Amino acid sequence: MIFPGAMNPKFRVLAKKCFRLLLVVFLVSALTFLMIDLLPGDAAYEMAGMGAAPEDIAALREALGLDRPMPVRYAEWLGRVVRGDLGISLHTREPVLTALLSRLPVTVELVVMAQLMALILAVPVGVASAYRRESALDRFFSAAAFATMSVPVFVMALVLILFFSLGLGWLPATGQVALHQDPGMNIRSFLLPAASIALVEWVPLMRVLRSDMIATLQEDYILMARAKGLSPRHILLRHALRPSSLTLITVLGLQVGHLMGGALIVETVFALPGIGRLLVGAIYGQDHALVQGCILFIAVAYVAVNAIVDALYAVLDPRIRAGAAAA
Repeated sequence: MIFPGAMNPKFRVLAKKCFRLLLVVFLVSALTFLMIDLLPGDAAYEMAGMGAAPEDIAALREALGLDRPMPVRYAEWLGRVVRGDLGISLHTREPVLTALLSRLPVTVELVVMAQLMALILAVPVGVASAYRRESALDRFFSAAAFATMSVPVFVMALVLILFFSLGLGWLPATGQVALHQDPGMNIRSFLLPAASIALVEWVPLMRVLRSDMIATLQEDYILMARAKGLSPRHILLRHALRPSSLTLITVLGLQVGHLMGGALIVETVFALPGIGRLLVGAIYGQDHALVQGCILFIAVAYVAVNAIVDALYAVLDPRIRAGAAAA
């Protein structure tokens, strides 16, 4: 029996995209499982302690299933994941899913705030640089962009702590206050961590927007808008910015991985109880179940954001909608 929707071209395209996304998550999880298995050390030995007898360590390895071949353990883990069970932390005995969900709000707030800060910097600077290309203003913005991009995230975090926390005393250096407890203090506690990431990640956004805006400003319809006497602000914001945002949206989706990597470092520096700090602690403690769960979550988030980016293309560019309808 053939379902009516199966003959729909849009349905086939959607099915192919979903299949590719699931394949990416599967490959990432399999590769991560293999890499964790190849890491030096023994989780059973770490849990049993240095003074444990060899037979006790062997019994613990058997109880944890570490004595079985890696493909068998991966298949068992994947079967549990499909049912919504990410396993149990080897050290805290807390369900991995519970640990992730409890720390998810911190990481989401950090990533969202960092991305918003990066956009607040990148969009006006990119538009101004494109409009005044090759000018002194454009050269200044380019020099400032490359200067900030050359600074590692952890160095940027330490510089901001030194200046705004230790020097001026305006913002807290470590810790986090929940949003429902004190919204104002919550935002203040995230300003420095988010700025540490944003001051590094805004540069690619600005450069791609500047490049696309320069090309867009040379299009015939832009010349027509100028001939009609429209103001430069109206032309830039209403006619040039939207079609120039496709590459920007693509980079935003690709930056999720960078943002998660930056969050891992920044959460450790600022002592934020997020997923990044949880992953670092799990790696040091050789908590394989927790490491695998964290990386699976990051992979799923990355794939989901890029799927949303694909959907936004049709919203930003009517030509994509027309091409999809024709297909």
